[in-house]
Amino acid sequence: MSVLHIEAENFETEVLHSEKPVLLDFWASWCGPCRMVAPVLDEIAEERPEIKVCKVNVDEQAELASAFGIMSIPTLMVVKDGKIVRQSVGALPKAQILEMME
Repeated sequence: MSVLHIEAENFETEVLHSEKPVLLDFWASWCGPCRMVAPVLDEIAEERPEIKVCKVNVDEQAELASAFGIMSIPTLMVVKDGKIVRQSVGALPKAQILEMME
């Protein structure tokens, strides 16, 4: 499965009502650490079909970023059953990202 790009219009359906756990990445194109994490998230999306990997561009979706109080990027969140169960700020190695999903 590929990474899904989230906007205000599809957020509720794709993230809050997802049957799978969601790994949500708040990012921006100008952010170096975000660019470092992107290929790792692509790998996870391809290798782990039981996880829905989603990205929110904070420049294009400022309201969503604001609603979640995003101050630094990348911010990774794990959403299960419509609730944030884990959150981390900064670039993480793949093993630590997968650990967040457990």
